[in-house]
Amino acid sequence: MATLVAVYFLILVGGVVRASGSGMGCPDWPTCFGQWIPPTRIDQLPADYKEKNAAYRDKKNQKFARYLSMIGLQQTAEKMLTDPSILKEEDFNPTKTWVEYINRLVGVAIGLLIIAVFVTAWPIRQGSPTLFTGALALLALVIFQGWFGSIVVSTNLTAWTITVHMFLAVVMVWLLVWLWVRSGSGVAVAPSSLRPWLLVGILAMLIQTFLGTQVRETLDKVALIAARSQWISQAGFDFIIHRSFSWVVVLSQIAIYLKLRKTSSEKALYLVPILLVLCSVLTGSAMAYFNIPATMQPIHLLVAVVSVGWMFQIYLQSHNRTETAI
Repeated sequence: MATLVAVYFLILVGGVVRASGSGMGCPDWPTCFGQWIPPTRIDQLPADYKEKNAAYRDKKNQKFARYLSMIGLQQTAEKMLTDPSILKEEDFNPTKTWVEYINRLVGVAIGLLIIAVFVTAWPIRQGSPTLFTGALALLALVIFQGWFGSIVVSTNLTAWTITVHMFLAVVMVWLLVWLWVRSGSGVAVAPSSLRPWLLVGILAMLIQTFLGTQVRETLDKVALIAARSQWISQAGFDFIIHRSFSWVVVLSQIAIYLKLRKTSSEKALYLVPILLVLCSVLTGSAMAYFNIPATMQPIHLLVAVVSVGWMFQIYLQSHNRTETAI
């Protein structure tokens, strides 16, 4: 549970990095400008730091492109290697550098917590192989997520890599929730017959989250040519779909609550997703009507991911057994 809360915090910090435009504050990984402790002044960097960083990222991208080609994504690989904007280097900004560096420090802390989860699971690998396998999968995922985070940086925050990076974080949340429930918190809160309704709610949230990534990709392009006050007006059809689909999410959560309150004594448990979804709608409305304030972006993202995690927990606890399922 401590690791799960920490992952949620990391998602919030990642949202701050994104909203503040600090994603390329450190152009390399795992170091930052080739240093374990990043610089605070530009005179601490060599005069050709941009050229060196671009060469480093190009080498990494060439290797990643080969991986993409091996799995049949030749067009994606070619586009990545021929897009000149990918190797564009930003001017050194100490504030953005340290915002990104703090994000990485939080990521290291998460990694240590997940290692602790794995170490804790090791002694029970014989008696509870399912739990051990889940802990091992979580450890493998965080290692892959760390590596893929370096790809996000090397490709200069390419839109699709950011989306994959975020959904890997959702999978990490799900694994932690699953481990928590399976390790002793698996008390039934609703009959298994209601699981299809819960799946509909989870699917609606995932679709809405994906639609949100499409809006983000559109806004990334709009931000290059328009002032912040014009972003929403130029967001186009992606924003309209995302805004409209929020009603599907809200109504699905209300339907689930009305259905579950007839069969479960844990009514308050099912009010939480509705409140989270309403909070997501309110923060989204605030962004739409107040020119996307940077403070709202990370909160909007965090609430969405917490909503998906909470619904998945309810789904796992919707069965006919009251004993733990180790």
